[in-house]
Amino acid sequence: MSFPLLTATAALPAIGAIATAAVPAAQRTAAKWLALLFSLATLALAITVLVRFDPDGDRYQLTESHAWIADFGVRYELGVDGIAVALIALTALLIPFIVLAGWHDADPLETGSSRWRPTQGFFALILAVEAMVILSFEATDVFLFYILFEAMLIPMYFLIGGFGDRAHEHGEKVAATQRSYAAVKFLLYNLVGGLIMLAAVIGLYVVAGNFSLTEIAEARASGQLDMATNTERWLFLGFFFAFAVKAPLWPLHTWLPNAMGEATAPVAVLITAVVDKVGTFAMLRFCLQLFPEASKWATPAILVLALISIIYGALLAVGQRDIKRLVAYASISHFGFIIMGIFAMTSQGQSGATLYMVNHGISTAALMLVAGFLISRRGSRLIADYGGVQKVAPVLAGTFLVGGLATLSLPGLAPFVSEFLVLVGTFTRYPAVGIIATFGIVLAALYTLVLYQRTMTGPVKPEVSAMPDLRVRELVVVAPLVVLLIFLGVYPKPLTDIVNPAVEQTMSDVQKKDPQPEVEAAK
Repeated sequence: MSFPLLTATAALPAIGAIATAAVPAAQRTAAKWLALLFSLATLALAITVLVRFDPDGDRYQLTESHAWIADFGVRYELGVDGIAVALIALTALLIPFIVLAGWHDADPLETGSSRWRPTQGFFALILAVEAMVILSFEATDVFLFYILFEAMLIPMYFLIGGFGDRAHEHGEKVAATQRSYAAVKFLLYNLVGGLIMLAAVIGLYVVAGNFSLTEIAEARASGQLDMATNTERWLFLGFFFAFAVKAPLWPLHTWLPNAMGEATAPVAVLITAVVDKVGTFAMLRFCLQLFPEASKWATPAILVLALISIIYGALLAVGQRDIKRLVAYASISHFGFIIMGIFAMTSQGQSGATLYMVNHGISTAALMLVAGFLISRRGSRLIADYGGVQKVAPVLAGTFLVGGLATLSLPGLAPFVSEFLVLVGTFTRYPAVGIIATFGIVLAALYTLVLYQRTMTGPVKPEVSAMPDLRVRELVVVAPLVVLLIFLGVYPKPLTDIVNPAVEQTMSDVQKKDPQPEVEAAK
């Protein structure tokens, strides 16, 4: 029996969460180092998965399968394709930076205070989320995936509601109320989506007789399982609705600005760079594989919703006064690009969408974490409270600029490649959609450059005149992300080599081929 590498990769952070939570309350620093150690060990296992994965091999590799609830055909089934491997690597990469960036986020509010704050709980919850997200990327049993899809809401609820941002213009009492509101809204939106998905999961079992993704997909491809058209469409809508809430797609997006605005910067990164990727990943893995005909049927409506997300999110980002809410609305716009690429039904679009998931995670982490360092120094999230920061903290301003330029997909930085592929892939099949989506790029340049201008340039405001530059711990967080943005922007081949075979197999599932270029032959 081979070593269960996928189980170990998900189990290690789960064990770390339990160990961190068990550290005595007085030993906060020990809990932090323990959480960091487990996150680095998980990264090492994720790299092992990446190295062991053969892009030219079977579709699902490193598979594991064990009986779980035999009476209902539920199995503990795991397997990874190129898309899952890339997202597992992203998750494992970001968690150590999230832990380091949140090093003091759960410390006592008052200096020298002996009042207990659940520091251990903060880091334990982060590791618990990591475990569930990684396992959800690995799950090939639909019921197992559903359990993880819902279970990750619990630690996220406590991270948003219990460990909110301390930089609040209305005081702690109002801040606590708004944190509770954001946490409850996050939970309710996702629970409603999950309940609708549960009905679809039960319906799928009634039709297929099991929950195995691979068995159902093979039966569909071979013609052994023929779903009625209406049945397939209703089941698709049940799955897609839940994934669209998680993604988040307009008009199901409204929980995200509240959650990211009230959470600490590291938790905001955990939400949008890690947890939300489960929604777009599931569209590729479950919607397209299980319901290929319904996916093609719904494509025009989904492209319209994605297009609205792109423009609407960017427009609202332009008008934001709050730095973190600006990044939240920018993410809504970016998720619109990802979903547009998935449902463009071209290999360029789906490859670009997968790369976008990875690159958006890195760029948003860089921008949001630097923004968090900035906010912790000034004690305010309002853009108007800053000015001239680049003169007193040039390294902070420089890394903030790189994160911002990556967000607007500047050529030479990683998100450019993915956004370009999404637009090309969309334009070849849906030219009008591709043309309109390019306006999102113009708006991204506007909100990013205006944000930088208002916070970093101009006269130095008295409140920021003594602002310190990035410290060693903060540089350790930001520098590797900046290096990755540049490396993957110049040389994305390591990612595309892993992702492209999985995309080709997904295109085969929906029986779609890339449109042939219409070029008039030279006379």
